[in-house]
Amino acid sequence: MSLLLVWIVVFAASLFVLIKASDYFTDSAEKIGIFLGLPAFIVGVTIVAVGTSLPELVSSVIAVLRNSSEIVIGNVVGSNIANIFLILGIAAIVAGKLKLSYELIHVDLPLLVGSAFLLAVTIWDGVFSMPEALLCIAGLIVYVVYTINTEKEHEDKEIRKEMKRKSKKEYGAGIKTWVVLVVSGFFIYLGAKYTIESIIQLSEILQVGKEMIAISVVALGTSLPELIVSITAARNGKHEMAVGNVLGSNIFNSFAVMGIPALFGNIIIPKSILYFGLPMMLLATLLYFFITQEKEITKWEGWMLIIFYAFFIGKVLKLF
Repeated sequence: MSLLLVWIVVFAASLFVLIKASDYFTDSAEKIGIFLGLPAFIVGVTIVAVGTSLPELVSSVIAVLRNSSEIVIGNVVGSNIANIFLILGIAAIVAGKLKLSYELIHVDLPLLVGSAFLLAVTIWDGVFSMPEALLCIAGLIVYVVYTINTEKEHEDKEIRKEMKRKSKKEYGAGIKTWVVLVVSGFFIYLGAKYTIESIIQLSEILQVGKEMIAISVVALGTSLPELIVSITAARNGKHEMAVGNVLGSNIFNSFAVMGIPALFGNIIIPKSILYFGLPMMLLATLLYFFITQEKEITKWEGWMLIIFYAFFIGKVLKLF
């Protein structure tokens, strides 16, 4: 078996472990949070919301510690592009039409655009400094506080009420739940460690930038939790949840996944990201801003978003 094939297998296996462990970690943390008496909607906007972005966050921190910080910006930009072009596109096609609420358009959407442009201006000079990282973390705090204050107004409040009705026995935090939390946390670290190691090895073997692997394959893989949540919500007619999950994930990526790893070391911003990845992310954000002004995303607009993603991947992989 060639060395290339070995590292491809390691990459696929470690990414799978990272995503599955994050799912188990989030589930057990959610049960413990409710068992301890935390309001269900706070559990939703903190533990559950952060949980879907755990793969991006943990892998980014590991990347900085491994002196491969260019993976961070590739992961963030690639995930944000995949969330808008691919995940929203598929959700719109599955639902036939995604209907959006007034609150989402007039508050969440401007926050999405603001987070994207804050990320752009902080990395535009090729440097992401500690003060800029702290600005992003401040933006995250503002977003979390806003979300907590407005969660009850969102469409998924019925789900939170259902969670509140569940007994502590059903949402019990027994020894098994705590064991799952600890074990899954360990496997998140293990999966992230070998995902980053395999990226480093593959980039050397294939002689491509680590950020290019991160912006395409890793970003797509770590966006799978958002894809599953959004498709399920779209099928069940919960359009605001399908869209809100993507918006929240993008905002979290721009603020937390970019800001928190910078606390552990300097983040390198490759020119390839500035010249192609970042403009594509801004294009995706602006395109989404304009197509939602009618408070809906049709399946035809969904197909258009997927075509944009196909173009993006094709350019990254130099297929055309």
